[in-house]
Amino acid sequence: MKYLYEKKSNNEIVSEKRLSDKNRRDLQADCGNCFGLCCVALYFSASEGFPKDKDAGQPCLNLQPDFSCCVHKSLMERGLKGCIAFDCFGAGQKVAQVSFNGHDWRKIPESEKQMFEVFLIMRQLHELLWYLTEALMLQVTSPIHGAIRSMIDETERLTHASLDSFMELDVVVHRNNVNKLLLKTSELVRAEASRGNKTTLRHKNTLGRGIDFIGADLRKNDLRGENLRGAYLIAADLRGVDLSGADVIGADFRDADLRGANLSRSIFLTQAQINTAKGDTSTKLPLSLTSPTHWAMK
Repeated sequence: MKYLYEKKSNNEIVSEKRLSDKNRRDLQADCGNCFGLCCVALYFSASEGFPKDKDAGQPCLNLQPDFSCCVHKSLMERGLKGCIAFDCFGAGQKVAQVSFNGHDWRKIPESEKQMFEVFLIMRQLHELLWYLTEALMLQVTSPIHGAIRSMIDETERLTHASLDSFMELDVVVHRNNVNKLLLKTSELVRAEASRGNKTTLRHKNTLGRGIDFIGADLRKNDLRGENLRGAYLIAADLRGVDLSGADVIGADFRDADLRGANLSRSIFLTQAQINTAKGDTSTKLPLSLTSPTHWAMK
């Protein structure tokens, strides 16, 4: 599986990489320019790795007056995996600085309900932009690049809509339209990655969204080009497994052992998924993601 700029001229490579880098930077959380929206707008459940049960719209007990988190540096030690796993894909700073022009919900209490609702919608749109940006950078998806670019433009336009228009947006309809392109991307990538591979999974032809691999030992399985959308990989043993070309969108990697695994060419992998897994310096990740700091502590 090759990225789009791998077979282009030097100038085209620089241009494509700059575009990709810019898009990815815009889709990464910048908590310093947010108003702690994820710590307020979301519902928390202590059973899911959050500090305590919390209703949506209620500030987390660890949220400080400057919108920082007083326990951010010790989330792993405290077992707050719900916090570790969350990623707003840059929606927080977009809502805070663009949608609401830098006016925070504490100073303008009458705006808080709308701001929190906008954040929940924006987060979904930014997640879709993350996946679409990745799809556009793949050489194998060149037959549908035009459609992907159009969908990126449309999604980006929606993120800049007026607040009234934003609240009327049917995110489900838009997500379904985006998912058609993501599914096509998955088909193209997986077909290339699995070409000539030996099938080792007994039920390989039935794999798909929501398959249960909880606690499974998958070290002897060929998962290249596999459909692992929404798969439950909780505590699965994936040590040394090559996941090149595997579609892992929505897969649950909580406590999965990724030591020595190759995910550098997996598609639709996010930082949040990696943050909840176990890995080390031998785990190979896409260039857009970073090894969690707690991996180095093992």
